[in-house]
Amino acid sequence: MSELFEKSIQVLELPRVLERLAGCAVTDEGRERCLALRPLTDLDDVERAQKETSAAVNMLILRGTPGFSGIRPVVASLQRADMGGSLNTRELLDIAAVLRAARTAGDYGAGEEKNAISHLFRALTPNKFLEETITSSILGEDEIADSASGELASIRRHMRATEAKVRDILQKIISSNQSKYLQESIITIRSDRYVVPVKSEHKNDIPGLVHDVSSSGSTFFIEPMGVVKANNELRELLAKEKKEIERILAQMSADCAAHKEDILEDYRLLVWLDEIFARAKLSLKLECTEPRLSDKYLHLRGARHPLLDQKKAVANDLELGERFDTLVITGPNTGGKTVTLKTMGLITLMAQCGLHIPAKDDSTVRVFERVLADIGDEQSIAQSLSTFSSHMTNIVGILEEADRDTLILFDELGAGTDPVEGAALAAAIIESARGLGAQVAATTHYAELKVYAMTTPGVENASCEFNVDTLAPTYRLVLGIPGKSNAFAISRRLGLPEYIIDKAAARLDAENVRFEDVLTRLDQQRQEMERERAEAKRLKLEMEQSASKAREYRKKLEEERSKVVEKAQAEARAIIQEARAASDLALAELKDMKKRQDKLDWQRVNDSRAEARRLLNEAERNIGGSAQEVEAPPPTRPAVAGDTVELVSMGTKATVLSVNKDGVLQLQAGILKITAKQEEVRVVEGAGKAQKEAKRIITQAQHTLRTAAVPSQIDLRGMETLEAIAVLERFLDTAMMGKLETVTIIHGKGTGAVRKAVRDYCKRSRYVKSFRPGRYGEGEDGVTVAELR
Repeated sequence: MSELFEKSIQVLELPRVLERLAGCAVTDEGRERCLALRPLTDLDDVERAQKETSAAVNMLILRGTPGFSGIRPVVASLQRADMGGSLNTRELLDIAAVLRAARTAGDYGAGEEKNAISHLFRALTPNKFLEETITSSILGEDEIADSASGELASIRRHMRATEAKVRDILQKIISSNQSKYLQESIITIRSDRYVVPVKSEHKNDIPGLVHDVSSSGSTFFIEPMGVVKANNELRELLAKEKKEIERILAQMSADCAAHKEDILEDYRLLVWLDEIFARAKLSLKLECTEPRLSDKYLHLRGARHPLLDQKKAVANDLELGERFDTLVITGPNTGGKTVTLKTMGLITLMAQCGLHIPAKDDSTVRVFERVLADIGDEQSIAQSLSTFSSHMTNIVGILEEADRDTLILFDELGAGTDPVEGAALAAAIIESARGLGAQVAATTHYAELKVYAMTTPGVENASCEFNVDTLAPTYRLVLGIPGKSNAFAISRRLGLPEYIIDKAAARLDAENVRFEDVLTRLDQQRQEMERERAEAKRLKLEMEQSASKAREYRKKLEEERSKVVEKAQAEARAIIQEARAASDLALAELKDMKKRQDKLDWQRVNDSRAEARRLLNEAERNIGGSAQEVEAPPPTRPAVAGDTVELVSMGTKATVLSVNKDGVLQLQAGILKITAKQEEVRVVEGAGKAQKEAKRIITQAQHTLRTAAVPSQIDLRGMETLEAIAVLERFLDTAMMGKLETVTIIHGKGTGAVRKAVRDYCKRSRYVKSFRPGRYGEGEDGVTVAELR
């Protein structure tokens, strides 16, 4: 990267963006990588970096932040361990932190669909055994766990026992008559040996070794002879403990050295991922999007300067390289021209660093080999020759490096010298840069450059809008129209006398006046066109919304019509199916009941059905015959079922129960059942009464037939809800035809869906008078007992 390119990066303030990026990183080296980012110049490399950022953004949204905290540099430690050195506890804990981060990051990326960074997660090689060995052995920088080794645990166990013995001996001295010789009744340590504080005048009364004397000389710290041996043993144990700890640390250091390459690779991958996720966090913070990339043109939609307050920054559309290769931006001072120029350059650099850009998601960024800028910070009209010379030196360097893969940004081109010469120089410089194939964006005040942009193919005017009424810039960039300086208008609003403004206007040559008038009319027409376009856009939006509502309404109508037709067809099919199944329903239910209730006397049921049908047929024939002879039924007519007859030989009345095929009558006379022939009896009842009795018998026969054919319970277990309700509906129809008063519906407990559907149906059924859950012995909540109307 050339010195001029690096200087342009500083001028465009990319380092300030990278500082914000570094603030999103977690690791020290990750922050360093962020600050060291520089634009990539290969289109494929830039695309890869953008895809990495996008993948990290998606993972942040779906899974949250990965755990990279606690990672510290371990390269030097591992190199020393590899050379046979023994690492301290802090270094080993840092290595364990890397291993832990590799394991948690691997879990974080596990199962992720293939994306631009999934291979980085898969490349991690966590070592849980080594991680747990270190973390379980080292409790802190100054503490090794007893469990680090069996030998260490044994040493410390002996140390605790020896310390207890020493304390017991010293405690006895404190508690004995010798306590009067002590300065204080305490046990203390001097030179790693347990001692007691003795008054100086009694130092000879407690025999032992003097280890220390207080600064005032009034206290001697004496190790009594009774604890010398125990203290010596304790010192030996301390030496053994230190040696064992050194051995443990050396062993763990050797284990780390054995896995040096894997740990270093994990560390490198974690730092890389930290940088990528920092880019993703910045993208979410600035509400950025991934740009499309091009090797020909730049097209930004709603671009905002990343270092401004994103809620207040004015978004502008910027383009270069597609319809034109040079953009000349004009407008008043403090109108936002320099910010616009920097926005274009800085967003280009951000995209080439793999950062998302603060613009809409349909923006396109061109990848340049270099972005060269000559942007001064001075905005005063009193520019000196040295300033002009400095700018010109930069421009010379830019023209020497520029080619067709260069973006050149000129701020106030040609300023700082005579306006006529400056304008001519500016036009010549732009023309030279275009001749090298570079794409150029420049800001200027010169009217000559406005004309140059209007009359030269491939060069486009743009202006930063200024509100003359409020004397404030709007910071909106308007493509295609040059801007006015608005010096007279601003001066007038600020209170400059009108006669001075008139004198100034008289000094302008006619050509300049006409040009400024043209610009004024153009600006008026532009504003009018923008208002009309905004109104047209509003009307178009309203029309689209109305059309959308109409489409939704029509769609709903179609859906409702389809539902109605489908429902009608379903009801028609159900009616047809029910009509077809009505004749087979009794038989089907009888067969089903026969399977479930084997103890039922089916012969009796069949006999009852046959007898009931016969009685019914005869009674209906009797009714038909009697209807024709209501007034005087002949007493000698053949008796039929239901007639009251008199036995001629006995004079006894009896009721005809049935008539056999051979004509023999089955009679009921009181409690006796007897048989008789037709000629042995005569009918004594009138036709009307016989007809009534026949109807009664018919009703009884029908009841017998129906009750014999209709089961009093139905089993819906194992059925889907819709199927169960359809079967229940047919069952209740049959039960009503059979004149059943109470039915039992077996639906089971299960999930409760069928039970709920059955009871909801019973609530709205015209057949059901009331219903209740089953009682104890009836099946409880697994059945519903319904009383029919």
